[in-house]
Amino acid sequence: MSGPHRNGGPEVITFGCRLNTLESEVMRREVLAQGLDDVVIVHTCAVTAEAERQARQAIRRARRERPGARILVTGCSAQVKPASYAAMAEVDRVIGNAEKLRPALWQSLAGSGAEPARVLVDDIMAIRETAGHLVEGLNGRARAFVQVQNGCDHRCTFCIIPYGRGPSRSVPAGEVVRQARHLVEAGYREIVLTGVDLTSYGQDLPGQPTLGQLARRLLRLVPKLERLRLSSLDPAEIDRDLIDLVAGEPRLMPHLHLSVQAGDDLILKRMKRRHSREDVVRLAARLRRLRPGIAFGADVIAGFPTESEAMFANTLALIEDAGLTYLHVFPYSAREATPAARMPQVPKPVRKERAARLRAAGERRLDRLLRAEVGRPARVLVEGRGRGHTEAFAPFRFAGDAPRPGSVVTVIGERVEGHTLVGRPLS
Repeated sequence: MSGPHRNGGPEVITFGCRLNTLESEVMRREVLAQGLDDVVIVHTCAVTAEAERQARQAIRRARRERPGARILVTGCSAQVKPASYAAMAEVDRVIGNAEKLRPALWQSLAGSGAEPARVLVDDIMAIRETAGHLVEGLNGRARAFVQVQNGCDHRCTFCIIPYGRGPSRSVPAGEVVRQARHLVEAGYREIVLTGVDLTSYGQDLPGQPTLGQLARRLLRLVPKLERLRLSSLDPAEIDRDLIDLVAGEPRLMPHLHLSVQAGDDLILKRMKRRHSREDVVRLAARLRRLRPGIAFGADVIAGFPTESEAMFANTLALIEDAGLTYLHVFPYSAREATPAARMPQVPKPVRKERAARLRAAGERRLDRLLRAEVGRPARVLVEGRGRGHTEAFAPFRFAGDAPRPGSVVTVIGERVEGHTLVGRPLS
């Protein structure tokens, strides 16, 4: 979550995923362009009940701190529950996920054109196209993000996001290349391709190009792009071109984040996932053979309905069996109208305890990875405040003065402090 500015001017308070962060920057730039200094945007997430609780808390806090501001609520939770936010006295407008990115909305709020409705949330399932949004740096970050896909056609039993984001739709490759070229010319050395279901990229485009083919084309047509990263990948959809790029393209960074969710086959089936436990183990082993030193992150849900201790043990063991390091762990949160919400629920204290065990296992893996990097040269993108990340996404902190943000430097790790590699540039 990004916090509000308390000194006046527009505010964007963001919850949820990396795509939300990117879209918050798009909205921030729209309100600045229109001079909407009295606007507070609360950009919600629908993944968990806790995210929704925090969003409501932020709305109430924003009203206390900015009594004269217009509070606009948008994002996935606003898309699926517009009436609940419209019922809050603190809220001035509720805006859908498609509407929030349209310049005409922000122009009308600035007084140009007809005044928009208080609740402006259309049928997201009717959306068939997505625009690529060019975002440079995300409030000063060293890397840039390019949205290449939005929406999801799958129906995992725990997930409400397809109803907040709509069907899967892709940005044509030529537009992605154009944006990447612009970003590289502006000085960015690393670009991240992002989406809701990134590995479904291209299925709605002529010829059905894959994500791997998009990445290959991008790297070929933008030869000055030094580093390319990908956001979360579905293990069931990783195509041959992407595997070949991991093996042979040094500009594709050796760090992949996998949407794993569980390590027990029956739980995966009840989740309606399309991969098995063994699929994840085999994929990780194959990519590790092709690209020694590659690191894997993973999304994992703790305490999914019907999960027994033995089933949970299979998920816990998967962290070692597949070599998963950077874990995003979520205690299961029942989402209204999803099939999983009607399944026998695991008690909340058990979910919380299992999530803590998963996080501890991930931290042990990360500590081992970092200690193995001590004494080895690595290339780090400097991101500000003396910090950055290596190619394999290991957190790095400079022991002394750091090079300027946005630069890529060769470093040597000297020690591990907390969950960070600490070292210095190699002269």
